[in-house]
Amino acid sequence: MLGHAWIPNRVGHLGSLVETFLPWTGLAVPPLLLCALVRRSATAVVAVVLPALTWCSLFGGMLLDKRADGGGLTVVTHNVDEHNPHPVRTARALAASGADVLALEELGAATAAYERTLAGTYPYRVVRGTVGLWSRYPVDSSRPVDIAPWPRSLRAVVRTPEGPVAVFVAHLLSVRFGATSGFTASARDAAARRLGTALRAEPLRRTVLVGDLNGTLDDRGLSAVTSRLRSAQAEAGAGFGLTWPASFPVARIDHILVRGVDPRASWTLPATGSDHLPVAARLRL
Repeated sequence: MLGHAWIPNRVGHLGSLVETFLPWTGLAVPPLLLCALVRRSATAVVAVVLPALTWCSLFGGMLLDKRADGGGLTVVTHNVDEHNPHPVRTARALAASGADVLALEELGAATAAYERTLAGTYPYRVVRGTVGLWSRYPVDSSRPVDIAPWPRSLRAVVRTPEGPVAVFVAHLLSVRFGATSGFTASARDAAARRLGTALRAEPLRRTVLVGDLNGTLDDRGLSAVTSRLRSAQAEAGAGFGLTWPASFPVARIDHILVRGVDPRASWTLPATGSDHLPVAARLRL
């Protein structure tokens, strides 16, 4: 837990793989404690206390409920899954969430269905390739962000009643794990670096990045992005807010990250027909 930063990434991105599931290392503590008690060894009990305290220092704060009242802008993001069998039902559920700004990733053949279903709630929208942004407030200055060979990210300005907010929607490239190839994250990491460059150049003080980053906040491969923004879940959530896979979430790879705004609450929404859970945040501008 303490030495994950020293695990090399040169072979199979092993460091990123460990960091993706780093909170789960705490599962080793109860069995170790049980073994120590069975052996009736005071030395073993003391040895177990060290990893327990380490886990609590690293992740204990995530278990607290940091949600608060206030915040005038509700943002929701969802990887809707291009193979989602119920796009209309998913769109209706997301519209009913109360989001002022809604971002969707992994749009595909059902894009038109989402556009039709969401049109009544969100008069403003922009779609670039497989990502889209729907808003109750005017949207302008939209453009794709070049992070991959095909459109997977966009940047737009949402004109809220409290002033303009730069909103980035991104779907970083997927990662895979194989016995011989290891954790194949090179393409994702390259996309993260390009996205980080765009965030660094963003002139608006109030900036929000939403989307499926295919990685956790602990993953060093996303540092070009995560070092520039704050996590709404980490600052104003309750628990780890795991999002993938929807049937039994083990990692939070869908994020709402901010700069120049104050997260007041963050939470996950009920499952839809996607393999990801939607995530939401209420922000004070």
